[in-house]
Amino acid sequence: MKNIVLYSLFFGLLFSNIANAQDGIKLQDKYTAHNKGKFFFSWGGNREVYSKSDITFKGKDYDFTLNDVSAHDRPKGWHIDYINPARMTIPQTNFRMGYFINDHYSIAIGVDHMKYVMNQDIAVALDGYYPKPGTYGEILTGNQVLLTREFLTFEHTDGLNYVNTEISRHDDISSIFKIGDTDKVQINLTEGAGVGLLYPKTNAKLLGKDRHDDFHVSGYGASLKAGLNVTFFKHFYIQGELKGGYINMQDIKTTNSGDDSASQDFFFFQKIIAFGGIFKI
Repeated sequence: MKNIVLYSLFFGLLFSNIANAQDGIKLQDKYTAHNKGKFFFSWGGNREVYSKSDITFKGKDYDFTLNDVSAHDRPKGWHIDYINPARMTIPQTNFRMGYFINDHYSIAIGVDHMKYVMNQDIAVALDGYYPKPGTYGEILTGNQVLLTREFLTFEHTDGLNYVNTEISRHDDISSIFKIGDTDKVQINLTEGAGVGLLYPKTNAKLLGKDRHDDFHVSGYGASLKAGLNVTFFKHFYIQGELKGGYINMQDIKTTNSGDDSASQDFFFFQKIIAFGGIFKI
């Protein structure tokens, strides 16, 4: 009887240790416990606001600057175009794909397809000269002009395309929300910084000239972001981000003439909602 009791205690402790070890392995083996080596991609939409900017226009017979020009975005709203392959580049969109170099840091490339539309029919100060002033219904008193459509329309609406690379940090904050099984739901905080080029297709009509209608590398940008990521069932996520940055474009094509160009710089603030996937190959 004594031996039976000893054997029972021995096997009980053995199985208990095996069970505890298995529980530890299960915890360590959670897919969401580690990020290193995972790829991710996302697609979403944005809204943005812009600071005022001075826009300079130069050509053979003109050189002038419009001061403190304001602009707005051009949202599509909830629309099928966001997922229609033939039209999904028409709305304001964000595409990103990246790779986790370790559990907390990722590198990514992407395109922020924003839209920039100069506000029409407002008065701004003008410094400089251009031919035939007053023939576009634009002249006001005090060195001011009215931004009539005959005088100027100015949009980056086939894309204020910010082609950028980012490095981001990711931290699992699921425990704050008392989430135990992060393979079902995981909440992550993310912050990042990016730099890139501006590749817009500018739609401008200046002084009655034919517009330039092609994509062109026009300048550079830099940005900072912060966001919240909610991942479901290990592989699917929704991410909300706030992103701000600076854009400097010194070579904007405005007309078909190689002598004509514009330049401007401004700050932007962007709100993004994106849907994505995360996986290992």
